[in-house]
Amino acid sequence: MENTNFNIEEELKKLPGKPGVYIMHDERDNIIYVGKAISLKNRVRQYFQSSRNKGVKIEQMVTHIRRFEYIVTDSELEALVLECNLIKEHRPKYNTMLMDDKAYPFIKVTINETYPRVMLARRMQKDKAKYFGPYSSTQAVRDTLDLLHRLYHVRSCNRNLPKDTGKERPCLNYHIKQCDAPCQGYITPEEYGKSISEVIRFLNGNYEGVLKELEEKMHMASEELEFEKAIEYRELINSVKKIAQKQKITDSSGEDRDILAVATEEEDAVVQVFFIRGGRLIGREHFYLRISKGEEKGSILDSFIKQYYAGTPFIPGELMLPEEIEDKELIEEWLSAKRGQKLSIRIPKKGTKEKLVELAANNARLVLDKDKERLKREEGRTIGAVKEIAALLGLDSISRMEAFDISNTNGFESVGSMIVYERGRPKRNDYRKFKIKGIQGADDYGSMREVLTRRFTHGLKERRENKELGNFTVFPDLILMDGGKGQVNIALEVLESLHLHIPVCGMVKDDYHRTRGLYYHNEEIPIDKSSEGFKLITRIQDEAHRFAIEFHRQLRGKGQVHSILDDIEGIGPARRKALIRHYMSLDAIRGAKKEELAAIPSMNEKAAESVYNFFHK
Repeated sequence: MENTNFNIEEELKKLPGKPGVYIMHDERDNIIYVGKAISLKNRVRQYFQSSRNKGVKIEQMVTHIRRFEYIVTDSELEALVLECNLIKEHRPKYNTMLMDDKAYPFIKVTINETYPRVMLARRMQKDKAKYFGPYSSTQAVRDTLDLLHRLYHVRSCNRNLPKDTGKERPCLNYHIKQCDAPCQGYITPEEYGKSISEVIRFLNGNYEGVLKELEEKMHMASEELEFEKAIEYRELINSVKKIAQKQKITDSSGEDRDILAVATEEEDAVVQVFFIRGGRLIGREHFYLRISKGEEKGSILDSFIKQYYAGTPFIPGELMLPEEIEDKELIEEWLSAKRGQKLSIRIPKKGTKEKLVELAANNARLVLDKDKERLKREEGRTIGAVKEIAALLGLDSISRMEAFDISNTNGFESVGSMIVYERGRPKRNDYRKFKIKGIQGADDYGSMREVLTRRFTHGLKERRENKELGNFTVFPDLILMDGGKGQVNIALEVLESLHLHIPVCGMVKDDYHRTRGLYYHNEEIPIDKSSEGFKLITRIQDEAHRFAIEFHRQLRGKGQVHSILDDIEGIGPARRKALIRHYMSLDAIRGAKKEELAAIPSMNEKAAESVYNFFHK
């Protein structure tokens, strides 16, 4: 995807001096690098300063950067974990892969036990325990655990309680008043549970009371000249403050949720969506909206949710918003039915989730303040262009478009491509490649029939099996064929045979192989070549062709192309090449006589007979 509207020099001037993560894109809009920064302004600018020694890899990477984006966080620690999540999700070309999450410790509370324990854990497991973190410092976790044991007297042993109650003497922690000895039955499960509740409240961020208490004890110890105690309290306070940077970026629940927030200014608005998948913030998207002056944020979010989730293929289990919306219950019912499972809309009031919503709101405000004009232009190139195409074809709306193309060389090794655009942007995760299996020779119509049949047959099967995230589950609002009447009719025949009703449009080219117009409902529709709709159609057609050709070259380059000749007994790579070089097409080989086949270098009578019999029996 071209990014002609992105002026790097101008965008560098808009960078905030705040911590966050920056994401570099290449000319095809692929993510090629993800990094973190204490100050986005200082860090990102360094890449484009010629005087700095960046190293060979970074120098090479910079030449491919066509645009960048960033997500502001509240601390460098949050930026670190978000950077790790994004690298794992997108695997950028120029990143060295970060360590696994086991590098970051968690605090684990075994709430499934009668007398729960509080301990350090290296990774989250599905064991019904409650996890907090991850945290950047193992020592800070150990200090906090020590603090929790001192404050709430919870156990740290591995005894099986209450089964092993009274079997052994209480440990040292009981004697130094850091445990109430549930192993001896000195505390009931109910009383112990109150301490665990206090521990969980503390780990959820309600640590102001503890800090105040520690500060009072520190000052008291200092006044009484007990300086060692005062230093001990001071170190514990520092540990609590360090642990208080608990990550918003990773959610220990491991759930899928979207976090939405909006920023407004006069008649402009930006909605920011954070995507939490498996408990990790893996990406975000922002949407520019034209609104009525004075329109309430709740009303904007209400309208946005209805439009956005009507067309998005994946619906999470929870939406988190900064404020109430009018049709909350109705939208929950609608999206739950669409998802096939319950969806909840929540407005968090405190703790980690509220801070995540605030983070989304801060990023929405930054985008609106700094990128409003660019977003307007981008909106015209993407969603605006899609609206133009929909109006041209007389369709109510279009969100997802799928385009198909066929590539072959002299009739050998035909391949098909399916590319996907959603809201005017390529969705490369949904691109698909097809090796043509049932068609021989340069039969583009037959190959296209096979590709479309396989694509929608698989889709219908996945829908029957309720595969919410299957490869082909989501169907397009418009199918775009690389060609005119013939290709469109093939698509319509396939859809009719499968009892599907999807609009099909042909992308017609002129004699110079340039996009000329659209073929729809048995007529060619001209398009204004200066319009954004025409430019989007051209990009889609070029992308479909590029993807098919790239797949074909990839197979040839790796020597992985499978020819029908490989299925003939006695025909190996050398004889296959000789046949292709001599006859140039499968039809010519099919029409050859045994004697002619045997006369080809590297062939013999037995091999010639195998080839002849393969095509004539």
